[in-house]
Amino acid sequence: MQSTKADLDWGNLSFAYVQTDYNLRSHFTSSSKSWSTPELSSEVTVPIHIAAPSLHYGQQAFEGLKAFTTRDGRVVVFRPDENSKRMNFTADRIIMPRIPEEMFIDCVKKVVSANRRFVPPYGTGASLYIRPLLVGMGAKVGLGPAPDYMFLILVTPVGPYYKGGFKPVESLVVENYDRAAPHGVGDCKVGGNYAAGLPGSEFVHEKGYAVGLYVDPKEHKYIDEFSTSNFIAIKGNSYVTPDSPSILKSITNKTLVRIAEMNGMKIERRAIPVEELSEFDEVGAVGTAAVITPVSRVRFRERDFTFGSPEKAGPVLTKLYQQYTQIQTGDAPDTEGWLVTVE
Repeated sequence: MQSTKADLDWGNLSFAYVQTDYNLRSHFTSSSKSWSTPELSSEVTVPIHIAAPSLHYGQQAFEGLKAFTTRDGRVVVFRPDENSKRMNFTADRIIMPRIPEEMFIDCVKKVVSANRRFVPPYGTGASLYIRPLLVGMGAKVGLGPAPDYMFLILVTPVGPYYKGGFKPVESLVVENYDRAAPHGVGDCKVGGNYAAGLPGSEFVHEKGYAVGLYVDPKEHKYIDEFSTSNFIAIKGNSYVTPDSPSILKSITNKTLVRIAEMNGMKIERRAIPVEELSEFDEVGAVGTAAVITPVSRVRFRERDFTFGSPEKAGPVLTKLYQQYTQIQTGDAPDTEGWLVTVE
């Protein structure tokens, strides 16, 4: 395995797939009832039976996390234990075998180490995106859990999710589509949620907006989440975010809540009427890919809600973003033990 850095323009990477040296795979069969020893592979395709439940019934889950090079030269992964917990939450919901947390973290470390030359250098603003997948395999035409499963992790170096990086974007409230049902799997990281959101995203992009904002699927009057990430707002000294059973349990949001608490902010996790947008000082979309994307304008029907400047993020979101990213790169103390070092 090579350690010399890959020949990439690190400072100009987009959020797109770049082939690396290895991915990692483990298999679970109905006969063994256990996971096989994880193995590295350089093959970028996956052999799958045409009757696999993941293809027919969407029995699959995925995660997203990142690795960084710190100021002192270490390679670290940010909060993989939380991704393990969330993947197992999803696995329980759609009847798939759990990945033991120790195995999950060891696999993440192993595949990052094998692709160390693709971990962007410190100071480039780029990171190594890590995508674990849990997929229902084997032949089963009738509706039911798959007989076999594959746990797969791919990695790829990425730049900012949005081309402008940490700069405000504009959003449009989506009312003609729902991304999740009231008692569905909106709080799980399954591919079907994102496929359900594709028409809404296309609609929003056609109207010239960067991201859609969904309302709750039951009453269509409370804010749920953005098409790509959780919703947060700043209201005075309060950090406000929705309390809804149909939104993803964002690890980024959870982390930002803790950082906000450390800054003495009040946390409000509650139902947020769309009309309350007029009362917010700052609004952001938060998730692994971008951390925080400031939102300068939200269009709801015939009304525009604006937040600060369209050119520059507000002071609170800027501070939270800087503190978050400085911990990831070792520029601020990791007092919470969020970084896992890869040897």
